[in-house]
Amino acid sequence: MSTGLIIALIVIVAVVAAVAAVLTLRARGPRHGTGLKRRFGPEYDRAVARHDGDTKAAERELAERVERHGGLRVRPLEPTERERYEVRWTAVQERFVDAPRDAVAEADRLIAELAAARGFPADGHYEEQLAALSVHHAHQVEGYRRVHRVAQARAHDGGAGTEEMREALVEARALFEELVRPSRHEAGHRRAGADGDRTSPAAGRGHRAPSMFHRHQAKES
Repeated sequence: MSTGLIIALIVIVAVVAAVAAVLTLRARGPRHGTGLKRRFGPEYDRAVARHDGDTKAAERELAERVERHGGLRVRPLEPTERERYEVRWTAVQERFVDAPRDAVAEADRLIAELAAARGFPADGHYEEQLAALSVHHAHQVEGYRRVHRVAQARAHDGGAGTEEMREALVEARALFEELVRPSRHEAGHRRAGADGDRTSPAAGRGHRAPSMFHRHQAKES
């Protein structure tokens, strides 16, 4: 085989390899973006908007969040812990009727405390806690963001109005319920225990706390 033919074959192989690499990268890119969009839902759109429409920058940010917090192991709550948080959330909703600003501030603190109890970043690191929550509760985390923003605005003149605070509290409840609810793994163990103890006072009792909040919505709107 002549030297020229060998060189030609090497060039052809190199070109084929380069084309294959480009096609592979192109194929991976959309799947990566699609996977992030599916995982983050509204958080994906929010990240794109924050980066002025730059989807690549938004996807880099979201991918970094997954890398930092995707492996986080959520700590289960003891039944007594869960009940205490539910009682406190009910008290927040009832307090809103007479002291909406104080209730919103307490809701903000309560979600931060509950998230920390479940194993999310704590010690006042709100942004990092929010980022971790967005990885695991992307469809509910906006409520926490909103109630935190409203709670922080309460110290300034012309802070949020009653209706804005009410809407923030209603939206934040979705994340609270996600965090206080047993995971599927926990629920499986609880069901197994319930099957062996049908007479338990807690058997059949749902996790959702009774709410006085919506009974007073019309009054506060």
